[in-house]
Amino acid sequence: MTPQETVERALALSKADGCVVIATERSEANLRWAGNTLTTNGQMRSRSLTVISIVSGTAGVSSGVIERSTVSDDELEPLVRAAEQAAADAGPADDAAPLVEPSGPTTGWDDPVQETTIGVFTDVARGLGEAFGRARSAQRLLFGFAEHVVETIYLGSSTGLRLRNAKPTGKFELNGKSTDLTRSAWVGAATADFTDVNIDAHENEIGRRLGWAERRVDLPAGRYETLLPPTAVADLLIFAYISASARDSDEGRTVYSKPGGGSRIGERLANLPVTLRSDPGAAGLATTPFVVAGGSSNLFSAFDNGQPTGPTDWIRDGVLTALPTTRAWAARSGGAVTPLIDNLILDGPAGGRSMDEMIAATERGLLLTCLWYIRPVDPQTLLLTGLTRDGVYLVEGGEVTAAVNNYRFNESPVGLLDRLAEVGRTEVALPREWNEFFSRTAMPAVRVGDFNMSTVSQAT
Repeated sequence: MTPQETVERALALSKADGCVVIATERSEANLRWAGNTLTTNGQMRSRSLTVISIVSGTAGVSSGVIERSTVSDDELEPLVRAAEQAAADAGPADDAAPLVEPSGPTTGWDDPVQETTIGVFTDVARGLGEAFGRARSAQRLLFGFAEHVVETIYLGSSTGLRLRNAKPTGKFELNGKSTDLTRSAWVGAATADFTDVNIDAHENEIGRRLGWAERRVDLPAGRYETLLPPTAVADLLIFAYISASARDSDEGRTVYSKPGGGSRIGERLANLPVTLRSDPGAAGLATTPFVVAGGSSNLFSAFDNGQPTGPTDWIRDGVLTALPTTRAWAARSGGAVTPLIDNLILDGPAGGRSMDEMIAATERGLLLTCLWYIRPVDPQTLLLTGLTRDGVYLVEGGEVTAAVNNYRFNESPVGLLDRLAEVGRTEVALPREWNEFFSRTAMPAVRVGDFNMSTVSQAT
């Protein structure tokens, strides 16, 4: 059966008071290289089916969610019955809301599954072959990974909702090392189709950073003027975004909670007029323009499947304007319905400088490459800890003069927003820590006057 036929049959089999069915077709290709040699490539396909049954009872409305991969025709009815039983066994759902009704004509439902192939890497492989030759001549080693995934989602419900979306997601990561393995540098790129991945530019940047590291300076822990590149800013702000549940904030559990009750919506969080936003139609970052939820949490709800999403400002000109919320909590709290969206963009004031221009304007400070192993310490302040990785550099007199030891940092991304000294030019960026789960970001480099490098790290 086609995914559309599977959705229709599952809905027809349902005996519940309401039903949502999500069929996901995943097509994936990947390419790996190590030590200046292409090593492996692969191409895969997979599928999954999620059935959400809604049952009304005297105690309230409950939901049951069952997900399976590669469901055969004979397994479809047992899957639907299992979801109904799960709903019957569950208690009343705290996020219960009427299922989403169709809001316009169905378009694209009959379109076929979109797929990728290993051919998406043709130009990448050719470019890497040339880069490997240059790396050998320069006594460098190149390692890395490229991945392209296309997910086609078919979502149908007992209300008549029929939605389809195909979402291509690509990432490119290049790590360069000196042949004695004492120096390391990383660059990455997010892409929809790899036509915009410039291998020469990435390999040149690796060479530049390894060159910076030929001189080494050890510096103690402390607070330093620090330049954070877009990838590091993305990793910090993604954490701030997924910690921003409106319900948790209204109930006093997050950094966005107001002392005494309620959220901080309407308060200034950033000292500069920055805007943090999401937009499912953003150029280069386009994503599914409706809610797809295979379950419920305080950030999203199975009852909200199919809810349209649109451009949303979370912070506008430095002021907190919205928090991700479900329809049920919006109804209970009197707030707006602002679903979580799978991309994140930070814009600063017009005329932001490039990273190189920001380096040239730095008398003395640190330049980070990326952050990793980021973990929460205190949800009330969103204090995070983590490590620097693959290059911390010393900037003196507008030039990078040496590599510096790695650090453990302790910072809150929300606190950083209120201490920004400069915001650079926004560009599409690949987060290092989060790119397996959340890769659609556009961020600027930022300057922070007192970034907290809490301890020296022995990590390399």
